[in-house]
Amino acid sequence: MVAQFRDQDQLLSKMATGNGHGEDSPYFDGWKAYDKDPYHPTERPNGVIQMGLAENQLCFDLIQEWLMKNPEASICTPDGVENFKDIALFQDYHGLPEFREAIAKFMGKVRGGRVKFNPDRIVMSGGATGAHETMAFCLAEPGDAFLVPTPYYAGFDRDLRWRTRVQLAPVVCESCNNFKITKSALEAAYENAKEANIRVKGLLITNPSNPLGNILDRETLKGIVSFINEKNIHLVCDEIYAATVSTNQPNFISFSEVIEEDIECNRDLIHIVYSLSKDMGFPGFRVGIVYSYNDAVVNCARKMSSFGLVSTQTQHLIASMLSDDEFVDRFIAKSKERLETRHKVFTQELARVEISCFEVKLNVSPGSSFHCLEPGWFRVCFANMDDNTMEVALSRIKAFMHQIKDQNREGKVLAKKPCRQSSLKLSLSRRRVDDFLMSQISMSPHSPTPQSPLVPARN
Repeated sequence: MVAQFRDQDQLLSKMATGNGHGEDSPYFDGWKAYDKDPYHPTERPNGVIQMGLAENQLCFDLIQEWLMKNPEASICTPDGVENFKDIALFQDYHGLPEFREAIAKFMGKVRGGRVKFNPDRIVMSGGATGAHETMAFCLAEPGDAFLVPTPYYAGFDRDLRWRTRVQLAPVVCESCNNFKITKSALEAAYENAKEANIRVKGLLITNPSNPLGNILDRETLKGIVSFINEKNIHLVCDEIYAATVSTNQPNFISFSEVIEEDIECNRDLIHIVYSLSKDMGFPGFRVGIVYSYNDAVVNCARKMSSFGLVSTQTQHLIASMLSDDEFVDRFIAKSKERLETRHKVFTQELARVEISCFEVKLNVSPGSSFHCLEPGWFRVCFANMDDNTMEVALSRIKAFMHQIKDQNREGKVLAKKPCRQSSLKLSLSRRRVDDFLMSQISMSPHSPTPQSPLVPARN
């Protein structure tokens, strides 16, 4: 039997038999636990609550309302079926013109109308995952590296490395300055790569940050542009959370806005990754976008998009929805308001309790899975559930803390499971996008959410 398995491995590629996907990392542990026992208010009231999945479900009522008023936007309704044949037939990999125009317009709108995007530079991809991999294929050879500030989205290890064989070189950022991306940190990472004989081809920046939720200020953006110009390396800007910010946060500033200013910049080095998974809450539609200022990259990425196109049915629906200016303006405004409301309720409740090392079936992501070198950090997503589920999550935390306090008063010692810190306290700071809980609970996979920064658990 052992020999049979060994022979089977020899029949397959190293990619098929290896673990480069990273599914065995701690990032996915909580997801597996959630799959086995997902919370349901009536069927599984004691199940695992998903707080590690980056979805914004706060505005689906607005989406449903728009769909009811615009049934012709879908080719699968009596009102839209007359367009079925045209949409169902073959379309080339450029995408529907109306789709690219709507996406370009929406990208400008969520950036406050301060910059315009050219529809001819819009390249489709199967979500931001596919867009990042396309960029890696276009810009680097196997063995080359991209600098990435830490902590960074755990999925980048899969998205950029698995099939491309590109490396990620960490730019170590620290909590003492709110994980600011400094020139010295960038220089140190670049020199470390050079000393290891690794060719650096680019710098990957996520803004707003995933998982921190921080929004980069204008001076930091300018410094980053100056750095990549000085080193003559590419800048890949992941801006998939551009509109997923609350009303109390600073205005988001795009790299596309900064390069329009009086700053020395080789635009051939600038590339933006975008999607509708976060800002519109459509991760299932797999709408990813590559927007490059480099003609050769646009040309190559468009050809490569054949392997991950957005369906024309989805393009048709999205084009109709995003062309409705009144709806888009209302959606963006309401999303910001509801994110702020959810953030406020969530953090106020958590501020009333101290957090210890515990297990209450809440799926959050450990900071280590985001390559955060400092212990005691966790990422929690709170926009991916309804209000009632959030209340259940908070009640579990409160009930546990009351139990701890009661046992302390009685002089009892709670049996602890192994964890790095035995006594953790929530640290609330309005400088971070949100702040919240947690500790040794189930951990998670999938991307971070709007308002899903890392927060410290301190003694």
